[in-house]
Amino acid sequence: MSVWLPSAPCTPGACVEPAPAAAAVPRAVLRLAAVAVLVLAGIALSPLGGRIPAEWVRRWCRMIVRAIGVRVRLTGAAAPAGGLLLVANHVSWLDIPLLSAVRPARMLAKTEIRRWPVAGALAARGGALFIERDRLRALPETVARIAEALRAGAAVAAFPEGSTWCGRAHGRFHRAVFQAALDAGVPVQPVGLRYRQTGGGPSTAAAFVGEDTLLASLWRVARTRGMTAEVEIRPAILPGTHADRRSLARAAQPEASEPAWTHAVLVTT
Repeated sequence: MSVWLPSAPCTPGACVEPAPAAAAVPRAVLRLAAVAVLVLAGIALSPLGGRIPAEWVRRWCRMIVRAIGVRVRLTGAAAPAGGLLLVANHVSWLDIPLLSAVRPARMLAKTEIRRWPVAGALAARGGALFIERDRLRALPETVARIAEALRAGAAVAAFPEGSTWCGRAHGRFHRAVFQAALDAGVPVQPVGLRYRQTGGGPSTAAAFVGEDTLLASLWRVARTRGMTAEVEIRPAILPGTHADRRSLARAAQPEASEPAWTHAVLVTT
């Protein structure tokens, strides 16, 4: 078992609860069609790369989440420019566009995603850094590649838990990816993600855990009414404030699965 290959105890049967109110099937189909159109548009424009304004990318990411029926609430200060390691807890495939809505970044992704239809092509064209999670000997090379991208001024986004959790429980942040930030001398930007139902209660409908399939998760989210994705941009951790990756990972780790939301609201869509 590799440090890149942790597992969570969360499963669809034990953790994922049906939404209290479901959208009609025709509406869910329209939501999925809208997402497909937006993703295909992203693939078509991806060869333009860095020539696409960052604000357009952020809006496109928020549009994907909104198209499937999930409202987006961002709180906190904007992420800094320059080389930056974005880290967040991991609940759902929705976390990927939500992190890119904070700041467009090169995603750290498992090699299996490269083989996914449509999403794999989009990730590759978007500059994803693919990792072989079952090869421990590949770890130093992967950390070096991440550090190189950070030194070049790129933002790299990672989910240090290494696995998705249901949102009510969470895993610990593994240390390896934080070594790249230390080597490159760049800030770490922690981001907290959670999903709520109308009325303020937590929702696990967005969770993509265990043996869940992507199609099943897409359909479940599209059928869910009144879900909000809350994105808390916490204060950036500046270079030089932590001597080793263990303490840096601990500082970036969310304190609880239900973090306090104390910052001013930036955007609601």
